[in-house]
Order: sequence, then structure tokens, then C-alpha cells
Amino acid sequence: MVKRILVIGATGFLGEPVARKLKEDGYTIRIMARNEEKAQEKFADGFEIIQGDANVIDDVKSALKDCMGVHCTIAGDAELTAVQNVIAAADGTKLDRVTYISGCTAVEENRWFPLIETKLQAEAALQASGIPYTIFAPSWPMEMLVRYARNGLPTLIGKQTNAFHFFSLDDLARMVSTAYQVDQAINKRFVIHGPQAIPFDEALMHYCKVFHPEVAKVSKLPVWLAMLIARLTKNELMRFGAELSGYFDKVGELGDPAQANALLGTPSITLDEWISKRETSVS
Repeated sequence: MVKRILVIGATGFLGEPVARKLKEDGYTIRIMARNEEKAQEKFADGFEIIQGDANVIDDVKSALKDCMGVHCTIAGDAELTAVQNVIAAADGTKLDRVTYISGCTAVEENRWFPLIETKLQAEAALQASGIPYTIFAPSWPMEMLVRYARNGLPTLIGKQTNAFHFFSLDDLARMVSTAYQVDQAINKRFVIHGPQAIPFDEALMHYCKVFHPEVAKVSKLPVWLAMLIARLTKNELMRFGAELSGYFDKVGELGDPAQANALLGTPSITLDEWISKRETSVS
């Protein structure tokens, strides 16, 4: 029997490792992407690729055909709609599982922040759907450090001195795949923390010492100044980054990963190990 899982958001940096791990573990992976050509370039033979938009219910219905599971990892405006469309498209089917990537700070007291409101609505929709689900609420992935150090100019907005348990996406992918194989993971919400708590600015500097040794320190831009620059330049990406940085300066890291670690295996890849592996792959 073919065990086919639809991955929505596989061309993103959070979704790609999950798609590859699920395939490695014996699942047939169908990738729905708006840009089919981009998906074909990213994924070699062995993946089913279908063009479609998670915002369009008919596209989701077509992509869902003959699938036993759906993994959804889309950020931004389409996130809630994608989850709602998966639930609607699954009506009358027999999905074994929907897995969804939320966030460790997605709790009721943080509903004031728009991104968290979206994630909480998506979680609630899944929990009320009657479809078996597993929700993952991770902290910060180590892979984000690459983006913050882009062009050898590491810059953070805000103080960013809170400690976070950075995790490797390889560990997250393994845990998602394990969840599909463990009945105890059905209808659970798992907080994902990596093995070490490291202040954000220190983690970024640690990364830069290897890949950008010319960097003497991490630059920091006050949130208010970043917001002002974003408003004057009409830079929506910078505005969102400033708001997000201010949010994490305020709330830090939340959640208890004990249940996830017990059922799915504790994330084991340390920041040093991840850096060493990345150093080998790019050399």
C-alpha cells in the first residue's frame, strides 16, 4: 500500500528537510507548489510534484487525492487559509494525519501579536476538525542564523539577548517523520527545543566566527529606529522584521519539550555540530 503524504510549503526552508526525511523513511511525497519549475529544480526524481496554490480549495482537493497525510508549513498571509483548505478538502476522505508547524510562543496570552493570532486560529481549526493531527511548536531553527548573517553583515533588530534552544531542521524533520509512525503522537501538540539554550546574539556571533571571521561584532538596530526606517522607505519586510524582533525581545522562549522528547526523541544536534556539518558541506 502506497503511503503518500502531501507536503504544502516544501520549497520553503522549513518544509524541504521534512519532505526529504519523509521520503527517506519510505513515504511517497507529493509536493504542491505554485511554481512547479522551481520545485522541479529543488527536488530530484522520486518526488511527485503538482502545481497548485494552497489558497485555492480546488487545488488542495486535487493535490490531496490518494494521500494518507498532509504536512503544512506555510508562513504569512496564506497560513491560516492553507490549513482551513486542507480541512475542507479532507471532508469525505480518510486522512491518517495532518501535521502543522506552529510556534513555541503561540499561547493565549500572546494572541495580541498578529502572527500568533493566525497560528492559534490554525491550531484551533485543526483541533476542532475531527482529523487526526499533530502540531509542532518549535523554537528558533539554527538555519535562521544564515539569514541574519547574510553578506557577512550580521545585524539584529532589538536587544536579542534572550536565550533560545536553537534546533536543527534535521532534528525537526526526524521528529515529524517519527510522529507519522507513532500512534501516541495523534492529537498532540509538541513543543520543540534544541539541546542548548544560547542568547540569540551569541549564537549569531558563534556562527560568524566560522563563516565570517572578519566580523568583530553583531550590529544591533533599535526596534524604534528600524520601524522608522521601514515606514520612511515603505519596506514592509523590514517593518515585519522589526515587529517580530520586538515581540521576541518581550516574550522570549516558551513551552516544555518533555513530551516531544519522550515520544519523538530528543533533538541532539548542537550548534557546534550543525556549524561543523555546514562548514563541511560548503567547503
